[in-house]
Amino acid sequence: MNQPSARYASLEQRVVFITGGGSGIGASLTRAFHHQGSRVVFVDIDDEASEALVSELRAETGEAPRFHHCDIRDVASLQQVIAETGQHLGPIHTLINNAASDDRHAWQDVDVTYWDERMSLNLRPMFFAAQAAAEQMMQAGGGSIINFGSVSVQMALGGLPAYVTAKAAVHGLTRSLARDLGEHNIRVNTLVPGAVMTERQLEKWISPEDEITIQERQCLKMRLEPQHIAPAVLFLASNESQAITGQELAVDAGWA
Repeated sequence: MNQPSARYASLEQRVVFITGGGSGIGASLTRAFHHQGSRVVFVDIDDEASEALVSELRAETGEAPRFHHCDIRDVASLQQVIAETGQHLGPIHTLINNAASDDRHAWQDVDVTYWDERMSLNLRPMFFAAQAAAEQMMQAGGGSIINFGSVSVQMALGGLPAYVTAKAAVHGLTRSLARDLGEHNIRVNTLVPGAVMTERQLEKWISPEDEITIQERQCLKMRLEPQHIAPAVLFLASNESQAITGQELAVDAGWA
């Protein structure tokens, strides 16, 4: 798989923590930061995909990122892994809140339990991961938090109202944390991916006909894939973006 060609010296040996880093967009991020020479730790619930990724990168480079099985809905476990990362590798410099689930649901079928569960997966972990990682960043003199939004907000997509609500809240979280953490030289930004053709999306939601329609609506007539997201995330983590915070960056081929 193609890796971003830009090399950021500021990411060498930096500790990077990624949620949902074992497959899809998350796996492309794990690969990209690993090839930058960062010390990558990622959590996921897909053990098979995550362990395969670790083996792949070890075979390529002789080293491997660290994988921890963690359900991010369990805030205590998530914060414990973040704390252990700081203890074993040094303070986290970059936190990437990537993990999410965009399962479709009709608004008529949503009850309180389902709503709360969606928030516990798509929104709540972002705040509590940032809370834990920011303490380490403050000790280290700064850092970068990158929260993943969704083009579904800008497109006003139907069929998944709880997910769209959570993702709309992400940018509010980003802007608030950017204000609170800026005095500690911690930058907080939102990355908004477009219709990325991951295996999951193609298996569950996007038909060949849907993909044609999406590309017709995009300014750039291309298939958006996970590796197209990684370069923007590397930039937001690097020193080259040191004056950028509280912002929303879309990588959607001009769909929205």
